[in-house]
Amino acid sequence: MTTLTTPTRDLDQLAADHARDGFVLVKGLLSKEEAAAYRARSHDLIDRLNRNDDPTWASAADVAMGQATSLRHVHDAQFYDAAFGRLLLDPRFTEVAGAVLGTPNVQLHHTKLFIKPPENGSPFPLHQDHPFFPHKYHRVGAAIFHFDDAPDEKGCVRVIPGSHTSGPREHSAEGSFHLTDVPFSDAVPQPAEAGDVLFFSYLTVHGSGLNTSNEARTTWLVQYRDPADPPLTDQHSGSLGQGMILAGVDPTNRNPQ
Repeated sequence: MTTLTTPTRDLDQLAADHARDGFVLVKGLLSKEEAAAYRARSHDLIDRLNRNDDPTWASAADVAMGQATSLRHVHDAQFYDAAFGRLLLDPRFTEVAGAVLGTPNVQLHHTKLFIKPPENGSPFPLHQDHPFFPHKYHRVGAAIFHFDDAPDEKGCVRVIPGSHTSGPREHSAEGSFHLTDVPFSDAVPQPAEAGDVLFFSYLTVHGSGLNTSNEARTTWLVQYRDPADPPLTDQHSGSLGQGMILAGVDPTNRNPQ
């Protein structure tokens, strides 16, 4: 796995590593100061919305060994705070997203802002994102922006390197789509620092651990795709802003085949 530090990024190398491993961690895409500012805005936004919905998967209890856990979130933060919209269009992000997709054209699918509370922040069982919004050519990716440090004890993301090469896998739908035939312990932790961004394919098997630390873990997930890759279902079609072009153009004129 290659990690590169701002301002120099070898996009070809990042693309090659992503193609081999199914993910790449880009160090310092945001400065520490930027990450801290986004962390503050994230917590302010979720406090302001004051919603009680908890997106913890029922299947998360298996990872947490039966422990009660919790999670705070909001979909489409860019529709509540313009700072997130600016980050979606930031070339530091879109250049890497385009490189790992293999196209200069990058289209938004959806975003999710997550806060894992301290001591009992919910884990995510191992899964692929594919079952939630399958696409014809699998040119769909994700980027996780870390707005604070995410060591293993804070429930950092874990991945199975190279798992994307096997294509879509059969998931259990009970307690949300997750894999029952891959031990959680097989996934490799990807500890990150504030400002780092983890890019991965929607076919890469991944999850995250329980936050047992005394600090919250704050991340922003951006799902993006090649606009020429048509969805196979209408899942997630209600996501605000889906179809927004983040870089390049839509060569299909919003009519993918």
